[in-house]
Amino acid sequence: MRRPADTSNMKTTPYWWEAAEPTDISMEAAVPERADVSIAGAGFAGLSAALTLARAGRSVVVFDAMRAGEGASSRNGGICSGNIKMAFGDMVDYYGFERAVAFYEEGVAARKSLAALIETEAIDCGFQLVGRVNGANRPGDYERMAREAEVMNQHLDLGVEMIPRAEMAAELGTDFYHGLQLRPDIGGVHPALLHRGLLEKAVAAGVTIIAGCRVAAITRTDNGFRFDTERGTSETRDAVVATNGYTDEAMTWLRRRVIPIPSQIIATEELPADTMKRLMPKGRMVGDTRNLYNYYRPSPDGTRIVFGGRRGAHTDDDAAKASHLYRNLTEIFPELEGVRLTHSWWGYTGYTFDFLPKVAINDGIHYATGFCGSGVVWAPWLGKKAAALILGETGAETIFADYPFQSRPLYYGKPWFLPFVIGWYGVKDWFGAGRRN
Repeated sequence: MRRPADTSNMKTTPYWWEAAEPTDISMEAAVPERADVSIAGAGFAGLSAALTLARAGRSVVVFDAMRAGEGASSRNGGICSGNIKMAFGDMVDYYGFERAVAFYEEGVAARKSLAALIETEAIDCGFQLVGRVNGANRPGDYERMAREAEVMNQHLDLGVEMIPRAEMAAELGTDFYHGLQLRPDIGGVHPALLHRGLLEKAVAAGVTIIAGCRVAAITRTDNGFRFDTERGTSETRDAVVATNGYTDEAMTWLRRRVIPIPSQIIATEELPADTMKRLMPKGRMVGDTRNLYNYYRPSPDGTRIVFGGRRGAHTDDDAAKASHLYRNLTEIFPELEGVRLTHSWWGYTGYTFDFLPKVAINDGIHYATGFCGSGVVWAPWLGKKAAALILGETGAETIFADYPFQSRPLYYGKPWFLPFVIGWYGVKDWFGAGRRN
């Protein structure tokens, strides 16, 4: 019988907040009467757009209903993947070869852009290009990933490697998987420190941040838009919405197109150095092929494991979520049975119905959203694209603006179907049907 997790004194706030808890910046600031551009959402996307616009000479105000960065930007796993939630071969079948290559090439460009941003702005956020391994939960998954690696290397030059089960110990201290796929072009960051760095740069560039101030409505006017907020009204020429999985009833059009899906994470206590070296010898980011998939990594200082996943998305109970993730953690690393969990937290990702991130314009409002669980890369990238569209600059082009932002009948922002989907994915995992990305 497995020993339960030790949750004594476990915090239900993100581990990342120990180093960079979201601040109360501008919680009492007055709402400006006028700005060139107003933005709803002070996460990675909103701040990236704001920084780009301010440095181009625009006056910019950013509103957030919570503390700046309190949503997904400081709650995610810090894995810089820039994933598309569809296997390359499937994208070729669905979109055609040229489009599939364009999607993946934009992912390469977005990852390089994030690395350049961190370096150019000198943001101390623990960025390391350590690579990511995906574990094959079933033998068939390994064979599929091997075929996928061959196709990607042939057409995308990503340097993908396959690591058979007999050689896994050099990458992960487990025999749980049936082999691994290595992507060397993926890294990791401390997400809360990255957000804090972007926030500081935006403020230094002259951006006004109004946190703790919900936008109740955005209305077209003769000269642009009016932002009605809890603390006053502001007129603006251009409007950007970057609320992703935290979109509320005020943003009706977007709310019908973004699916808020909970993602939960636990952090272990500090582990002995030899244990960390044995379990995660190269400090890789890690994923797997479950439908209710796991993603995990060493903390940036290499002292503990930060472990996330989709298990537990059906409940808001912190202890229940931690229990689900702990069970998966100890399946992979049995020697961690009984380990103390110091943190358990969760937040909302924002998915789209076609699993593609979006830059869109509707009724004159610019949207950068729907990052489908890969917002560390896509949010800064597409926030910058939305800003470039407003500025009329070259470089605004993105393949993610080419596809309609879909909704579905009877969907109004509350994913009533999610428990059924989670249950179905659990059944598929039980019977060995892996996901296709």
